[in-house]
Amino acid sequence: MTTSTAARPDSAPALAGRPDGPPRRRRFRNVSDLHGRALAVRYVVLVLVLVLMLGPLVLPLMAAFKSSGEPIFGQSATLLPEQWSLDAFRTMFAQTNMLRYILNSLVVCALSVGSALVLATVGGYMLSRKGWRGRTLVFLVILSALIFPFESIMLSLYAQVQAWDLYDTLVGVWIPSVLGPFHLLLMRAAFLGIPEEIEDAAFVDGASEMQRFFRIFLPQVKGSLVVVGLTAFIFAWQDFLWPLLVIQSDENMTMMLGISRLQGSFGTDYRVVLAGAITAMLPVVITFFFTQRYFFRGIEEGGLKF
Repeated sequence: MTTSTAARPDSAPALAGRPDGPPRRRRFRNVSDLHGRALAVRYVVLVLVLVLMLGPLVLPLMAAFKSSGEPIFGQSATLLPEQWSLDAFRTMFAQTNMLRYILNSLVVCALSVGSALVLATVGGYMLSRKGWRGRTLVFLVILSALIFPFESIMLSLYAQVQAWDLYDTLVGVWIPSVLGPFHLLLMRAAFLGIPEEIEDAAFVDGASEMQRFFRIFLPQVKGSLVVVGLTAFIFAWQDFLWPLLVIQSDENMTMMLGISRLQGSFGTDYRVVLAGAITAMLPVVITFFFTQRYFFRGIEEGGLKF
């Protein structure tokens, strides 16, 4: 009497799917995989980080919405306004030339963003292409420019702006932010992250250099372009030292210089000064809110082969 040694059909799938080693723990890939205590801990940590980072910034700015009779400092002062009011903003725009300051800053930001996008894109593309001599040397020179702080070349730039007769002009404010080495290196890294097989296929199909640049390379680095534009806008908008050095007349002052004048004109009324700080912060916050999706994708693109 013989006994069959063949395994039962119902046990084969179970043996085949059984792992050789100990069972692995499940890794959560996104927030939707979290449940119960793990999800609660995640939100508690995020709320604590939010309070620690934004609390010291947001709570003092709330004083700008207090009415004229409410105390800002002292034991009787409250964190949030007891009576919300926009009197500080009305006073700021009525008694100062703040709208002109904002317009000047927007002009400088538009020039900075436009020049950074064009020059960083073209320069980054050239640095990422092979086959021309001196490419490594140029890359090292641009990389070394990140070592020197702006204050070390500020006086030479000031003399250059005066020699070009651009003192006390918005173009003179724009000169240092025409192109930054960070933007150039970021776009170079983004172009290097594009597979060479795509360019080779386009070259075989007969695409010219300009066609490959506009139809293949530029659509692949949209995220990096957003990073360049956003950082150029923030750098130009919040710059204070260079406009303070080259701007003298009131009609050419930027937003940050206008806020410094608020502290001198309304030194006893901190509500107006804080209202100017909120006005200066809003464009940056709004711009980043609508571009954050592409911003983080661009950081990933530029960090592949930085």
